[in-house]
Amino acid sequence: MKTKGAISSFIEQHFLHFNAAALVDAAKGYEEQLEKGAKMLVSLAGAMSTAELGKSFAQMIRSGKVDIISCTGANLEEDIMNLVAHSHYRRVPNYRDLTPQDEWNLLEKGLNRVTDTCIPEEEAFRRLQHHIFKIWKDAEQAGERYFPHEYMYKMLLSGVLEEYYEIDLKDSWMYAAAKKNLPIVVPGWEDSTMGNIFASYVMKGELKAGTMKSGIEYMTYLAEWYTQNSNYGIGFFQIGGGIAGDFPICVVPMLTQDLGLEETPFWSYFCQI
Repeated sequence: MKTKGAISSFIEQHFLHFNAAALVDAAKGYEEQLEKGAKMLVSLAGAMSTAELGKSFAQMIRSGKVDIISCTGANLEEDIMNLVAHSHYRRVPNYRDLTPQDEWNLLEKGLNRVTDTCIPEEEAFRRLQHHIFKIWKDAEQAGERYFPHEYMYKMLLSGVLEEYYEIDLKDSWMYAAAKKNLPIVVPGWEDSTMGNIFASYVMKGELKAGTMKSGIEYMTYLAEWYTQNSNYGIGFFQIGGGIAGDFPICVVPMLTQDLGLEETPFWSYFCQI
């Protein structure tokens, strides 16, 4: 058996009861799933990319512990924003005490607050916009259509953002996923910053809505992936709640009840943080 690292050794020695013990059980269950050949879906809600989850999640992706991701549009883009604009972020530790005027002052400075962290508009949103629009437009002119995450992969792998990198590339989970061409579903992408920007180009007549594959296509993409990969089980590891988890959890009842595929196996593991 592989020797455990410092973190695993620590929790096995000290996390012995209550919720701490449940964490150990969940971790061991995750390991057992992978050992028996099961696939693992991880869903990301909230603002985990801005919380720099990439420091650990990218390593999990590289080591083959994640097979598919369901995430919000915000998590999809904010990992890349952190990659190219990290030094321009601003932390506001006293965010609970901000007055309406304090909030307005941050907004006027182009600082978009996510709890205690402000994302800089010019260095993050607009920097990505410049490059992603060209990729969207090139695809449209070629008569091609892709999913939101596939356009992001194209941007990362093209190298156009390299001059802006401000963190170690190994800490970007999106880059790790792009290198593996990992399947991702992004339900409700339209309400993300890049989704809003894409919609604005559609309204201005500069892009067609159909250049972006839709949420229904994401659902059928996920259903097909589930059907093709469930021979040894598929686990579900959920961080947060919301649409990132609700969307994929619907796949099994859709396959069994709506499509009548009653032999479809249920999820083989479930853990929610």
